[in-house]
Amino acid sequence: MGGFHNHLSLWNEKLPGGHHWSGRIQKGAVLQLKSLGANANVSLFCVNAEDKLERYNMPDTLKGQHTAFLAAGNVLYSDLGRVMASIVQDDHAWSDTFCGASRPEKIEKQFGTCSFQDARNDMYQSGLDGLLVEMSKFSLGQADLSATVNLFSKVTPNDTGALSYIQSDNTDQIAALRFEMDCLVFLSAAPHGLDNSAAYAPADIELSLFKANALGESDICRDSCPQNQRAFQNNARYYALSNI
Repeated sequence: MGGFHNHLSLWNEKLPGGHHWSGRIQKGAVLQLKSLGANANVSLFCVNAEDKLERYNMPDTLKGQHTAFLAAGNVLYSDLGRVMASIVQDDHAWSDTFCGASRPEKIEKQFGTCSFQDARNDMYQSGLDGLLVEMSKFSLGQADLSATVNLFSKVTPNDTGALSYIQSDNTDQIAALRFEMDCLVFLSAAPHGLDNSAAYAPADIELSLFKANALGESDICRDSCPQNQRAFQNNARYYALSNI
């Protein structure tokens, strides 16, 4: 992680494969996600904790940074042109932004049905269902959910534009996000929607929270492109009164 946080963990929690999590992550914190197994995927969605109408915006995120995927050095834009979080580490070097969270009909078709009544916490869950469960805790629903960032997941197109999931071993890979505003964060560790695995075996994820170091004179995310610098300036204006 280099100089992005102080290496003193504030808390640690295991997110079991297939399960979901939500919480408020404050501005100036780094959320680290570590894959504890081979087949990891974490679908992430976030909203401004103070104004839930301000949400992660995939089109602006990609357009502003001239990319079709996210990796270290990229940021997550809100729909108001502000930076919600910066990706300061990404061992996988590719986070899918196109496919969204896996849907229940896709999970059932691929893996069959395994309900809570049958398997308790080992039930099969989709990314969509998991995110909606967590969002409902904050009075948000399906109409509020747009595209997600799918950490640890790479998809590539063929000559006709069809997307395919690239299978890989994610064991011990880390993705870390430095939050630039107070956010409600929603996570699902269910399989990616295009994952063609034969068995339902999504990896467990270790979550850790750290206090971020102050931004230096240069920063890999803020200074990766002029648009990011302008978005950070938008954040500075947004928080100007709170710094007095």
